Amino acid sequence: MFDSVSSVALNSALDGLALRQRTIAENVANINTPGYQAKRVQFETALARAVEQGSGAAGASVARSLEPTREDGNNVNLDAETTLNVDTNLRYQLATQALDQTFSTLRIAMRTS
Repeated sequence: MFDSVSSVALNSALDGLALRQRTIAENVANINTPGYQAKRVQFETALARAVEQGSGAAGASVARSLEPTREDGNNVNLDAETTLNVDTNLRYQLATQALDQTFSTLRIAMRTS
């Protein structure tokens, strides 16, 4: 049950989303740091590939954002970070609800046994 493709994929997604949340926080914290280059976390393509291959285990990668830079060399865009943060939080909530449903089903099965 805990090593099913869906459970492993949900855990991989939660790990990737948590890393994205930390990265967004780091970007926002450095919004006024000259020369700071925002970072982006990618894991969705690797996760989809892992699910197709039957494992569900995928890691996230962090890369520099390709957003245009300001005169001070910083490229953090507060509007983009805020939107990405809301999207990430909603995805995280959805994944935790899906995982919770899996555990609820398991609890029900254990009670009726």
